[in-house]
Formats: sequence, C-alpha cells, structure tokens
Amino acid sequence: MVEICPICGLPKDICVCGEISKEQQKIMVRMETRKFHRAMTVIEGLDSKETNLKKLAQRMKNFCACGGTAKNGQILLQGDQREKASNFLLQAGYPKENIEVQ
Repeated sequence: MVEICPICGLPKDICVCGEISKEQQKIMVRMETRKFHRAMTVIEGLDSKETNLKKLAQRMKNFCACGGTAKNGQILLQGDQREKASNFLLQAGYPKENIEVQ
C-alpha cells in the first residue's frame, strides 16, 4: 500500500512538500567581522523546523573546507565563505532568487 503525505496529499514517492518549503524561504548570506578581526560567514533565513540545520551545516562545512556551527537558527562558517555557501545552497535546490549575498 502506498503511503500518503499528510501535508500535500500526494504519494510519498512524488511528494513536493520539501521543494515548496525551499522556494518559500528567503536566505541571507553575509559576512561579519568577529573578535580579533576574524571573518565569519553567517547564513540565516533557513527554516529550522523544515530543515535539520546541524546536518546541513556539516555538509556545508565539508563543501567549503572550513569550520563552523549551527545555532540560534543560523549557520556560522569560519572565514569569508559567501560564494561557496551560495553555490552549495544552489546545488541543494534552493532557488537563486531567494538567496541574497551581502
């Protein structure tokens, strides 16, 4: 028997809930200067209820080859990783129109 998604009502095989939630998020990628003039890339606007931020941060850290963490609804990456982070989000399926790089 086919499982039905409780949100969209489609079979789980062709469920589009994840894609719809990605299209509705407005993501901001910006750089901050922290203590001792260290650069920090901050990614905010990701819905922590729909997305597992810790897993996404881990994959993003591996992609960017840097350290970082996920806390308070933000992903923090060490260094100026704005271009790499925006490229990763594009590959992850987030639309380019919803990603703002500052």
